[in-house]
Amino acid sequence: MTDHLLGGVEPDPAGDAGHSGAPPRTGFFTDTSVCIGCKACEVACKEWNALPEDGLTLTGMSYDNTQGLGASTWRHVAFIEQPVTAGGRAQLPLADGPGDPPGSGSDLRWLMSSDVCKHCTHAACLDVCPTGSLFRTEFGTVVVQEDICNGCGYCVPACPYGVIEQRPADGRAFKCTMCYDRLGAGQEPACAKACPTESIRYGPLDELRERAALRVDQLHAAGVTDARLYGHEPDDGVGGDGAFFLLLDEPEVYGLPPDPVVTTRDLPAMWKHAGAAALSLAGGLALSFAVPALKRLDGVTGRRGRR
Repeated sequence: MTDHLLGGVEPDPAGDAGHSGAPPRTGFFTDTSVCIGCKACEVACKEWNALPEDGLTLTGMSYDNTQGLGASTWRHVAFIEQPVTAGGRAQLPLADGPGDPPGSGSDLRWLMSSDVCKHCTHAACLDVCPTGSLFRTEFGTVVVQEDICNGCGYCVPACPYGVIEQRPADGRAFKCTMCYDRLGAGQEPACAKACPTESIRYGPLDELRERAALRVDQLHAAGVTDARLYGHEPDDGVGGDGAFFLLLDEPEVYGLPPDPVVTTRDLPAMWKHAGAAALSLAGGLALSFAVPALKRLDGVTGRRGRR
């Protein structure tokens, strides 16, 4: 049962958006345990959507020239270098580093993850858009219509993940569309199609959640105890993500918020408080005029009585 349109469990976001007879909600499941950091998803996304390049200079933060999601980077592969610790994936066989004796294993590990817009069930960017540029599709995804965007930027601070961004050239906002044009033609998104290890999977969201739970069980049985899902719970702060992840460490390690909450969730309560404050202010103003008037009237009446 939905608490209200801005928060709570929402079983059919497309239906609530007015799409009758919509297909099952679809989304992404990104399994970071099999990501090899090839960036094929980044390249495929840019090629299909004709996105401008981000510059060819490394950021100085690992093998990365984009650093994060943005108006021209709708998929971003993070390279996270960590010291080996006891437990989890670090106990699996690791490549020998330079100068290491054969078979000794390296003292570092790489965590790689392809990040993307989460297509939240309760999407704050959509809630605050004044022009209707952002809309919910029949697939349950959230898309920006660039020809309607007026560049107000309200969606940028509204996103709890910091995904959507404005392009400096014209101020319009852009983000992943989950290849809406391809979905309409019965094709999968370009990033999922290009992924060589099937780290990125696209399909009905319920099926992906079942597949993800089985994968976590498989990794736990193999001794990878740190494996966990992120963004899959329909009752979390954003009503569940349309793009969720299997992580091998805490979300903060991947640059993800540990407990995201849709920023518009408390708007009904805020409007109630604002209404109560406005009524109190109006009452105070009325009293500020009424009390002196009553005093003046009382003084006039008193003088007449003495006469």
